[in-house]
Amino acid sequence: MTRSLGIFGGTFDPVHYGHLRAAAEVREALDLGELRLVPARDPPHRGTPSATAAQRVAMLDLALPEFPGLAIDTREIRRTGKSYTVDTLRELRGESPQRPLVLVVGVDTFAGLPQWHRWRDLVTLAHVAVVTRPGAHLEDALQGPLGDLWRDRHRDEVSQLESAPAGSIFSVQVTPQPISATAIRALLAKGPAGIAQVRGLLPAAVLTYIEHHRLYRPLIDHHRDAS
Repeated sequence: MTRSLGIFGGTFDPVHYGHLRAAAEVREALDLGELRLVPARDPPHRGTPSATAAQRVAMLDLALPEFPGLAIDTREIRRTGKSYTVDTLRELRGESPQRPLVLVVGVDTFAGLPQWHRWRDLVTLAHVAVVTRPGAHLEDALQGPLGDLWRDRHRDEVSQLESAPAGSIFSVQVTPQPISATAIRALLAKGPAGIAQVRGLLPAAVLTYIEHHRLYRPLIDHHRDAS
């Protein structure tokens, strides 16, 4: 059987070390053959990203050389309409019917799974790896039908992951990375002082790209640049 493939979706607006280090640790903990970051073109559960799809892909391309074993999958960028994860998993399953697929989500995302499009289909198409994140508690997520799903599908032994292409839920603890894209965007909006504060929170090449393209700056700055 081909080694398992991890899928980690998001807007990556911008990608930062919280995303990258967590993804790398999950890949190692689950012994995944590969873990792909999948940027959403049109995320159904949040507002329109600040950076364009092309800019977010470019930042991922600049970030990934620091993290061997991570890759980018742009199928959601290329696909029109809402970026539903179930469609992405269905495509991947069609490409590799027997390959173990692992959908990687944070605890907060897992808690909101019942609001996702065709959410019950997700675990039939892939395994689910729930990653602990700062300030999120797994037990708070296990309510109602989600709790039933957890009790039915949760497995303690990671070695079971490659015994089937889909169907199980695993929990993975990673080193806390209290970094958020929202906080980074807010700091960058402050201008030079904010730029100094975000150094070290994301790859230097990504920050250089942000500065060069004047991303996440207040609208008034863009007007001043154009005048």
